[in-house]
Amino acid sequence: MSMLESDQKNKQLSNYIPKRPTHIECSIEQALDVIGGKWSFLVIRELQHGTKRFGELQRNINSISPKSLTDTLRHLEENGVLERTAYPTVPVTVEYKLTPKGEDLHKMLKEMKLWAAKWC
Repeated sequence: MSMLESDQKNKQLSNYIPKRPTHIECSIEQALDVIGGKWSFLVIRELQHGTKRFGELQRNINSISPKSLTDTLRHLEENGVLERTAYPTVPVTVEYKLTPKGEDLHKMLKEMKLWAAKWC
């Protein structure tokens, strides 16, 4: 394993270690930077039901373009919210699943759903 691969692996592993803040400052902006754009919540919602492939995600999220889905998946993977696994088949099989960091968003999404049911 090269030094670059080792650094990347360590960075990925650090995404799985939750922080225990001693002081909570206004970090809504930080959370939104990690979660990303408008499609992220829908991708996370779909992955809460288990591992999915690209086509499944695209079918289940109405009107998302392949480019938007690809960009969203890459952003969430780079931020440690989901994990991408590629299998050496022809064509390559790629699956996505939530990391513990991504699973931790379940409570927040549930609260958003309850808020929408109450006010929308």
